[in-house]
Amino acid sequence: MKVWIPHEQGRELIGTVPDGVVVEVAPGPDELPSDPAGVRFWVPPFLAQADAVRAAARLSDLRVVQLLSAGADAWVGKLPDSVTLCDARGVHDSPTAEWVVAAILSHLRSFPTFARAQPRHEWTYSRVAPTDELAGKRILIIGAGSIGAALRSRLAPFEVELTMAARTARPAEGVHGVSELPELLPAADIVVLLVPLTEQTRGMVDAEFLAAMPDGALLVNAARGPVVRTDDLLAELATGRISAAADVTDPEPLPAGHPLWELPNFLLTPHVGGSVRGLLPRAYRLAGEQLRRYAAGQPLINEVVDGY
Repeated sequence: MKVWIPHEQGRELIGTVPDGVVVEVAPGPDELPSDPAGVRFWVPPFLAQADAVRAAARLSDLRVVQLLSAGADAWVGKLPDSVTLCDARGVHDSPTAEWVVAAILSHLRSFPTFARAQPRHEWTYSRVAPTDELAGKRILIIGAGSIGAALRSRLAPFEVELTMAARTARPAEGVHGVSELPELLPAADIVVLLVPLTEQTRGMVDAEFLAAMPDGALLVNAARGPVVRTDDLLAELATGRISAAADVTDPEPLPAGHPLWELPNFLLTPHVGGSVRGLLPRAYRLAGEQLRRYAAGQPLINEVVDGY
């Protein structure tokens, strides 16, 4: 049985390989190390998109696709029934939660303003101070999976009021359903998006959603760009009524000249939430566990069902 992985260092990071398994490095869909025949377990490149999905059709013996990303939207519904799709749930909890906390604090403490003033050698204390603060804020986290739980634990010490929402309410865990968002949004100073991209979440943040947020609120998108309707966000931000921070956009990358680049109340990073130095060790630890499970005939974890 052949296994394809995208990184040379993955050979070591993946751990013990079962007998009869050959691990080969396939850096991308156009850089194949051997005949695709016999590849049964494939780890595509991180954040692989349409070209990698199309390449899967060439792997006639493929049985498992183990993603290095938490999101599986590019793959859902595009693989044969004989192939099990698994995501990297748990791998990105810490870095994504860190990114959200950093984005919130950067906005509230006016770091973008200070960063823009630094090249001008401008001391902006009298113009900016006092800044806002995180303590006392009401935060609504939409998406109560493993990343949402990691974010909740990191925000709790900041003396904030936390509310969680998910596709389905879980009253025993204090998690509201998304059907309650019309009542929850007006009471949130900060709204964090951590939902997967599915047909149900595509475009969920529209003009009505944004209008329900109170004046001065902050929207933080650490999910996927198409969860937010870009034109509606642009229109709302242009009024200056609310602000936003995003690690993802629609389209992505955000084209040069797009009006979002120019808005002072919009903080943007280039989809780096999960791109940290600890990514590969964590990701290949999961891939190795999955490979050994598959070789032993055991059930796989993180199987993608209903889009996530």
